[in-house]
Amino acid sequence: MGYEKSTWVIKNFSSLQSDFIKSDEFVIGGCKWRLVVYPKGYQNANDLSLHLMVANLNTLPCGWKRLTKYRLTVVNQFSDQLSQRREAELWLDEKFPCNGSFEMISLTKLNAKEGGFLVNNEVKIVVEVDVLQVIGKLDVSEESQEVTQPLKRIKLNGDGVVTSSVDVNGFQVLPSQVESVNRIFERHPDMALEFRAKNQQVKTSCINVLLNLIETLCQSLQDLSIDDLGQAEQALTYLKNSGFKVDWLERKLEEVKEKKKEEQIGKTRMQELEKDLKLFKQKCSDIEALLEKEKEELKDLKKKCSDTEALLEKEKTKVLAAARAPPLTLNDVV
Repeated sequence: MGYEKSTWVIKNFSSLQSDFIKSDEFVIGGCKWRLVVYPKGYQNANDLSLHLMVANLNTLPCGWKRLTKYRLTVVNQFSDQLSQRREAELWLDEKFPCNGSFEMISLTKLNAKEGGFLVNNEVKIVVEVDVLQVIGKLDVSEESQEVTQPLKRIKLNGDGVVTSSVDVNGFQVLPSQVESVNRIFERHPDMALEFRAKNQQVKTSCINVLLNLIETLCQSLQDLSIDDLGQAEQALTYLKNSGFKVDWLERKLEEVKEKKKEEQIGKTRMQELEKDLKLFKQKCSDIEALLEKEKEELKDLKKKCSDTEALLEKEKTKVLAAARAPPLTLNDVV
């Protein structure tokens, strides 16, 4: 199937009083999920605790299981490279319907003023889930997803685990993928005319690569890394070598790459300007400090001038007084 993503933005994070909060339900792979976060740490620990849990435990049949790969990310809104990620692959079942990380990110790091994790008092969390196998039933019925094509049942890995698939132009896809795949073929009806593979698993794999590639290109530039674009190029090459006509997707990838390049150039220029600004501000500060020192010296010099002028006037008065005194007489001398 490939990863599908859901984003949870927690507002007024620093004002939360509850020991834990749950996200709204979201559907990935035909299954309903929630995220659970302990904003003050699990049992007052010093780290944010974040978990993925099955949402509708009371409605699932006995013996249900889900083999799931997932990634949990606390997003750094200044730099994706600084985001905190955890991932795992495991079975979730009646005994263990929830899994995640008790030490997702330290609360000190999360709440740092300029750390990038808490911005405008909001914390952004992204979960990516790939539902590999389902024992039991899907939470979202085929009818609710408006599937109009006949469903086929496929056994996975020969272990008796059964899942539903839908035929779309000869490709078996999951019910959650039908709308997207239909739209792709409507807009590009000749996309698979030269597709060579006959093996259904290979065909399904190619469709998943295609959907994952499109999902990658639909991410915001901020969430999209250079590594993501490199993997997207590899995925595109794989699709072309398999016989898919995806020139439209290639053009879109080039557009996204160009925008990402412009963003990177812009960020680099911003960093250079910030560096220059810091240097100029430091020079201004140094000159202002020097100016203040000169002002103090000038003030001191003016004070000395004033004191000297006062002394000079005093001496002038003495000299004038002496000059005006009558000369001594004989009696004064004798």
